[in-house]
Formats: sequence, C-alpha cells, structure tokens
Amino acid sequence: QLQLVESGGGLVQPGGSLRLSCVASGFTLDYSEVGWFRQAPGKGREGVLCISSRGGITNYADSVKGRFTISRDTSKNQFSLQLHSVTPEDTAMYYCARGDAPNSYYSGIFYSDEFDYWGQGTQVTVSS
Repeated sequence: QLQLVESGGGLVQPGGSLRLSCVASGFTLDYSEVGWFRQAPGKGREGVLCISSRGGITNYADSVKGRFTISRDTSKNQFSLQLHSVTPEDTAMYYCARGDAPNSYYSGIFYSDEFDYWGQGTQVTVSS
C-alpha cells in the first residue's frame, strides 16, 4: 500500500518544541519534493516548508522562519518537521506530502496539485 504516515503531533505549551515525522511506505521519496503543510480551523491549507530531492529548502510561510526546520532521511525513507518557539497561531492540522513539484519548489508558491501523496494529518495544538 502506498502511503505516508505522520506522527509526533500533540499538545504543546507556547514557546515549546515538537517534532513531526512522516514515513513513506510502498514507494521511495528519494527523487521527489516532500513538504509539510497545515490547515488551521476555518482557514485554507497553507504550505510550510518543502525540501527537494537534493536538499534545497523552500519556505512558504514567513511566520515560521527561524523557528521551523525541515529535514529528510533517505536511509529511512522519511522526513521531519522540527517546530521551535511555537505560538497559538501554529495550532493546525499538519500534513506531509510528496510530489514532483518543480513549480512549488522553485517559485516559492505552494501548488497543492503538484503533491500526489498526502498523509492523514497530525494535530498540533499550542496552548497553555
């Protein structure tokens, strides 16, 4: 079965840290762009960070600059999102995805239709 499975979400206090992971099964991530996206209640899905097959990174959200980082581990066929200094505005359902996404990667604009496999989402709630 071809799927992406996220883990690591949960409740975290403002200023805290969290690490989300996404593992692929049934296919390799080696030659694809992979990324993290989020959707807050009542809002549309927005891109957070994307990493290319060569390790280049595209940031879609100015609000996470300097706080969130993305990385990939090809040996484990997975990638991660490290969240630091979180705020209540980071509360959202976080999704991982993969795709052949040259426009999303090079333009800095998130094109959701370039990503063909999506995880089921993991909830991140920032609250004291």
